[in-house]
Amino acid sequence: MHIHIVPNRNSKPAILLRESYRENGKVNKRTLANLSSLSLEQAEALRLVLKGKKLAEVDKLFEKVETKHHGHVQAVLTAVKKLAMDRLISSRSCPERDIIIAAIIARICESDSKLAMTRWWNNTTLPELLNLNDVNEDDVYAAMDWLLGRQKRIEKKLAKRHLNENDLVLYDLTSSYFEGEKCPLARRGKNRDRKRGTLQVNYGLVADRRGCPVAVSVFNGNTSDSTTLLAQADRVRRDFGINQLVLVGDRGMITQKQIDSLRKTDGFDWITALKSGGIKKLIEEGGIFQLGLFDERNFFEFTHEDYPDERLVACRNSALARKRAHTRESMLEATKKELQKVRNMVEGGRLSGKDKIGVRTGKVVNKYKMAKHFILDICEDGFAYEIDEKKVAAEAALDGIYIIRTSLSAERMDAAETVRSYKNLTSVEQAFRSLKSIDLLVRPIRHWTENRVRAHIFLCMLTYYVQWHMFEVLRPLLFADEDQEAKHGRDPVAPAMRSDDALKKIRKKKLDDDSTAHSFRTLLQHMSTITRDTCRQSDDRALTPTFTVDTTPNEKQRQVLEMLGRISV
Repeated sequence: MHIHIVPNRNSKPAILLRESYRENGKVNKRTLANLSSLSLEQAEALRLVLKGKKLAEVDKLFEKVETKHHGHVQAVLTAVKKLAMDRLISSRSCPERDIIIAAIIARICESDSKLAMTRWWNNTTLPELLNLNDVNEDDVYAAMDWLLGRQKRIEKKLAKRHLNENDLVLYDLTSSYFEGEKCPLARRGKNRDRKRGTLQVNYGLVADRRGCPVAVSVFNGNTSDSTTLLAQADRVRRDFGINQLVLVGDRGMITQKQIDSLRKTDGFDWITALKSGGIKKLIEEGGIFQLGLFDERNFFEFTHEDYPDERLVACRNSALARKRAHTRESMLEATKKELQKVRNMVEGGRLSGKDKIGVRTGKVVNKYKMAKHFILDICEDGFAYEIDEKKVAAEAALDGIYIIRTSLSAERMDAAETVRSYKNLTSVEQAFRSLKSIDLLVRPIRHWTENRVRAHIFLCMLTYYVQWHMFEVLRPLLFADEDQEAKHGRDPVAPAMRSDDALKKIRKKKLDDDSTAHSFRTLLQHMSTITRDTCRQSDDRALTPTFTVDTTPNEKQRQVLEMLGRISV
């Protein structure tokens, strides 16, 4: 006897109990019973019984001894291998190299302190995959010291991968705050983290035109942006062997002083922007730069005697103009309300004296940085104010206007591409956001020796290098634009807009195949549901060997692993 399951097109399958018999030398079958009321699981169990198999409950035969998260580690390790990070870090295998690779994977999957990191990876298959045995935080610190000694060689390899002669090189500087006050690098400087009263360290990131990180340098916390530029330019030439390059930096980075120095060095060109004072001067002078030229177009190219051997590209972003006008109006209104409170206090006799009124008024106008737009009349027993409409109008004339300046000839780069190249600095800003707060958490910096801080920031840069490549290849599964080449053909001045396909993903929260769209972080969390379970038979725990079973990846997880397997450098 046996069980025969007959599929039906539009209904549940028929389950038949049948037997075989021989008649006149021919094998025939006959149905003994219709068991279609049984479930498929019951039918399968009956089939095994009829075959003489012994049945028992699975959870009584086997038990899970241990479960470790595996999928997200496997995904990042796939990217690490495709990027040849092992050979990038060291051509020879050694425990320090394996620990650094483990630290990179850990920071992408679950960024935390070095102590917490070693606790975390023991709950994953990471030690097994990289043959890490009994590694603790002291081993991680020793590996970081080893890594710092290899920084120049590693960055040279990265530059060889991603930088060529006459390439654009993006550079920007940021800072991160410290926990503690003992580090020699820790200084009070331009605060970018909105952490008043904390010490900080500065670090500059060198990237290719796409924003892919190549090198990082660490400076004292009170180092100004512009003073680091020439050293970085010399470093690219000296350490990376790039003799012809185009530096792209913001107006605070590539200042007139830096440009004067760059002019004296062959092989260095630049793209930056004029400061507001320079733009105001050009407008007041009139001449070739006329605001009326923006009536028919949103950017135009010109030259000026104050900027010899340079091309200037004036741009006007109407959306930015509206935003700045609205912001200024709201700040003016808020300042007026505060000044009226001071006036009421003076008129009510609760505030008097020119000095006291001046101090209170100064706090008000500086709160929203609107002092330049108000005319104040302070007396011993009186106070009046009014908005300086001329200054407001003069500033409004600059709303949405910025001017790109470059030493490149029009033959090497036209005006539109020059503007796009300057805007590529946003990719470095995105790198800083990811490094500092979104994913990799450079801050807060808990190390207190100078070399450990440098090693920590370099480790975070290498981590971002891996994550950057992962993000690029996983774009089709994320809330991200997939067609990056479209950037090169759109209006260079207009506000950056997501493509229709990206907006569709955001609106529907779905991909074209109706599967779930993810952020990079939630996609990694989904991958972590792939586990590696250690199991054994339940009857004799002392003698029964264990075996492992990995979760079978679902369609989305298989897709992630396949896409990461296509990373190339």
